[in-house]
Amino acid sequence: MQASIEAPIDTSAAVHFIEPNDRFRPDFNRLPFQFLHRLTDHPLFALPRLLELAQATRRDRPRDLYYDAGPDIRADQRWDQMGPKPFVVEEALHRIETCGAWVTLHQAQKDPEYGALFYECMREFEGLTEVDFNKVMRVEDALIFITSPRRVTPYHIDRECNFLLQIRGEKNLYVFDRNDSDVLPVTEVERFWAVDNNAAVYKPQFQSRATTYRLVPGNGVHIPVNNPHWVQNDDNVSISLSVNFTWNDWERANVHRANFLLRKLGISPRPPKQSALIDAAKNVVISTSYMPAFYMARGGVRFLRRLRGDRGDGFRPKKDDAATA
Repeated sequence: MQASIEAPIDTSAAVHFIEPNDRFRPDFNRLPFQFLHRLTDHPLFALPRLLELAQATRRDRPRDLYYDAGPDIRADQRWDQMGPKPFVVEEALHRIETCGAWVTLHQAQKDPEYGALFYECMREFEGLTEVDFNKVMRVEDALIFITSPRRVTPYHIDRECNFLLQIRGEKNLYVFDRNDSDVLPVTEVERFWAVDNNAAVYKPQFQSRATTYRLVPGNGVHIPVNNPHWVQNDDNVSISLSVNFTWNDWERANVHRANFLLRKLGISPRPPKQSALIDAAKNVVISTSYMPAFYMARGGVRFLRRLRGDRGDGFRPKKDDAATA
């Protein structure tokens, strides 16, 4: 009997995934806003297909995969305070209903099927925002989140400009104003861009200042760069797609890095956008000195991790005590 061959999914035939509204053009990367989409029943987001993607990512691009697991994750918990990963990501996905996992698959667009969908979404967002992304973006990323029931995604800020699309399950997304210096002091922003992805500190006394977005299948939220946020999942598995990119213009980030270093020297620095000449000088100094040293140090850390057996996905096999006795 001849084996049947399943035809590949033609994502290019499905157009107009994103519903237009009047917020895209004026509020893009300025203010958070909600929008609607038509990806809810797309077969690429079925768990078996996502398991295939996770397996391929761990095999071919292990540093594009992250997961952690734990039943009592808090909004104020740092990412480097997560517990050990007890099993590989495939097992986490098999146990997703019960293991308290948060799985992220970066660069999903490198898979051709996900890539076709991602670039169609990017094309539509370009049209809606009237921004040529090719001229402003540095790194693009199709990022898929798969989350266990009742799991919290801790409070944080991102360097990416983000369109978050809810595919399956329901959850609350709490987004804060990045210009509220009580919520996000400039010193935390400087530290974030300079040395610490966990620099933003959750302040429960200001929780009432957050805007609550109820994410359900078929809607999404635009989150501008550095807007603080955290997520509380409902009693269901959640699947979300983040269509995002980092900006090609690093000057503002480099000014924050320079200001972080100046504060270390006891100098009170001038904030970004107050002097074009000073900002340009800070950008040149950081681009030619601090950043090359930073990337060299980070490469050394990754090399040492590989020597210890860390494959890049965060999972390290336990040592065989009998073999080393």
